[in-house]
Amino acid sequence: MRDTVQNETRSKGQILGGNDKNNPGLLIAQAKRVFLSGLIYAAALSVCLNLLQLTMPLFMLQVHDRVLNSQSMETLVMLMILAIGALVVLGVLEFIRALSFQAIGGALVRRLNMPVLAAAVQASVDQGLSRATQSLRDITELRSFLTSSAVTAPLDAAWSPIFLGALFVLHPLFGLIGAVSAALLVCGGLITDMLTRQLTKEANQTNVEAISKIGASLRHAEAIEAMGMLPALANRWRALQMQALDGFEASGSRSKAMSSVTRSLRYCIQIITLAAGAFLVLEQAITPGAMMASSILVGRLLIPFDSVIDNWRQWVLAIAGWRRLQATLKADLAIRQTMPTPHSSGDIVVDKLVYAAPGLDVPIIKGISFSLSPGEVLGVVGPSAAGKSTLARLLVGILRPTSGGVFLDGNNTYLWERSSFGQVVGYLPQSVSLLEGTIRENIGRMADSDPYKVLDAARSADIHDMIGRLPLGYDTPVGDGHLTLSGGQRQRIALARCLYNRPRFIVLDEPNANLDAIGERALIRAIRHARDDGAIVIIIAHRPAIMQVADKLLVLENGRVAQFGPRTDVIPVPTPGEVREVAAK
Repeated sequence: MRDTVQNETRSKGQILGGNDKNNPGLLIAQAKRVFLSGLIYAAALSVCLNLLQLTMPLFMLQVHDRVLNSQSMETLVMLMILAIGALVVLGVLEFIRALSFQAIGGALVRRLNMPVLAAAVQASVDQGLSRATQSLRDITELRSFLTSSAVTAPLDAAWSPIFLGALFVLHPLFGLIGAVSAALLVCGGLITDMLTRQLTKEANQTNVEAISKIGASLRHAEAIEAMGMLPALANRWRALQMQALDGFEASGSRSKAMSSVTRSLRYCIQIITLAAGAFLVLEQAITPGAMMASSILVGRLLIPFDSVIDNWRQWVLAIAGWRRLQATLKADLAIRQTMPTPHSSGDIVVDKLVYAAPGLDVPIIKGISFSLSPGEVLGVVGPSAAGKSTLARLLVGILRPTSGGVFLDGNNTYLWERSSFGQVVGYLPQSVSLLEGTIRENIGRMADSDPYKVLDAARSADIHDMIGRLPLGYDTPVGDGHLTLSGGQRQRIALARCLYNRPRFIVLDEPNANLDAIGERALIRAIRHARDDGAIVIIIAHRPAIMQVADKLLVLENGRVAQFGPRTDVIPVPTPGEVREVAAK
């Protein structure tokens, strides 16, 4: 079973290298096929399991009707050996079925983890971190559900006609009792669904929103603690959590009430079955063994239905999680090329670039066009909210253009396969953050990096000496819970990461925001070195000192190009900060 499912996941290419990894519809179809193939295998096992479940009632029937009447020890020993053998086989098949669902869960994770991670990263770019963390949580919870006992209850219920048929064989009255009882439990399950579905859905959505907001807010723990914002935020979180809790409690109460009703009903049915059996024995219509067997069969017939009702909420939550995963893959999985593209060193061409954020009618970027050749440095200036950072994200293919495009040596930067694109491009975002790992791993972009290239990048950013003074040098861990670096140190390490492997196209968004005079001079030297090496460099900054290294300037106003040309020919409109700086001097 495990090999079958794993082969299914690989049938159309590996996750990291297959041509289907960016096709949401195909990915979802393949995931469904993996689940269905495993489900069919588990269903076949369930047939054998349910047939073997007849062991106990048959053994009871034979002991009462044959052994007690004949008083044959040989018959008893033989029946006991057969029954124990059947129960051993039952246990083995139960184990195999459990492994099959474990294999299904593992196969789905292997099939979807990388695409879901890619979609989650894209979702975090567009909608914030909460959407990403929820997607990763959903795939983990889906695997946990597939390995739980809840997933097998419908399979056992689907093969309950085996027991129903056995009851009719013993006596039609037993079959009628079993059929009516199963119908009552099915109705109880439908009533439970009608009473709890909407409540559970709304409560789950509220809970997801509350967890997402808490997770996003904790990223600003310093500001929350310093300015005493915790009580106000706690009230907001508490309101959402109480709303979710009220929904879960109401849904749980209704579900538990129906579960109690159905369990009591099941016990009553077993008593009715025994009473009916006793009546038939008195009427000499059946044997005492048939009476005992019918009681066991009715109980075994109804257990799966009772289990389905008990685990109904898990099914509802699992289905909701799967639908969220589908929506994430369809909405946020970027459609990019899967074939790696070799290094490029040609011109960068921005052609009639337009970008409108989802849900907004007015574009942020409005028909921008320009081109740069290798060895040129462009400075992008303009007032706040002019669209400079959005332009930077479009240049490196983070955002998908609404129309037009950005082309590096003729290749669309958005469609470019990400691994090979990363070898060509260096990007320093406005919000600088270092990943969990060592300084060496961060500079080497978290890959098995060449130490010489790491040293070269550090020297290009002029931070080799600074790193040497840290506790463990390049092996110093950074990130949450580790060494606290200053804003300038983080920015310079991020600059070294940007310069790693000598990229041909470099985009720097506010690269000197946290730098002192020494750091800014080091930044200017690094830009000049990259320019002399033949790279195209685009700098977005408010502070004018950094623009002395630019060959050309682009003035961006309200998403449009106001001026573009050689630096000495362009007079940018001063920003409010520059006006205050001049006034202060």
